[in-house]
Amino acid sequence: MTDDAAERFELLYRQHFRAVLRYALARLEPESAKDATAETFLIAWRRLPDVPDDPAPWLFAVARKVIAGQFRSHSRREALLARLEVASAGQAGPGEIGEGVAQRAVVLTAFARLSESDREVLRLIAWDGLTSKAAAEVLGVTRFAFGVRLHRARRRLSAALAAAEMVCQPDPTARVDQRELTASGCHDPISLTSPREVR
Repeated sequence: MTDDAAERFELLYRQHFRAVLRYALARLEPESAKDATAETFLIAWRRLPDVPDDPAPWLFAVARKVIAGQFRSHSRREALLARLEVASAGQAGPGEIGEGVAQRAVVLTAFARLSESDREVLRLIAWDGLTSKAAAEVLGVTRFAFGVRLHRARRRLSAALAAAEMVCQPDPTARVDQRELTASGCHDPISLTSPREVR
């Protein structure tokens, strides 16, 4: 290990560790996400000469491959919900809680109805904050191909939102039966996100 290599890796780790961990947390349960992040940086160390000047897309692409080996759909969805709840906690005032619960139920139900490929495209842009160019690099496709995927995913999300609104909007004067929400495809409002999280 040369001093220059060690210094470069230390800088890479400091600048991108949190972003890679957030990426993993949106897709895995916390312990698995930490393992995936550690493995991503281990690979980065071993392949340090291959890391480009703009390392974020490269790191996300490595993390994506690592996560593919750890993927468990149930735990992945739970981790995403937990992360989104933390991010949106405390944003609504008392008068907005009922409306926010209904809106979050609609969005989560619509998002869950999309294919995994559509959800991944939307996550990269909306939750990981990547540009279309960087997201295309993560998926290993051209920027044009990614733009087509994003357009189609947004269109399908819009249609799913319209359908979800028909089954998830509760009567504000009625008590909500959690079993009925679950049966209809809606979920516990404690772990739902706000519509503005999906762009």
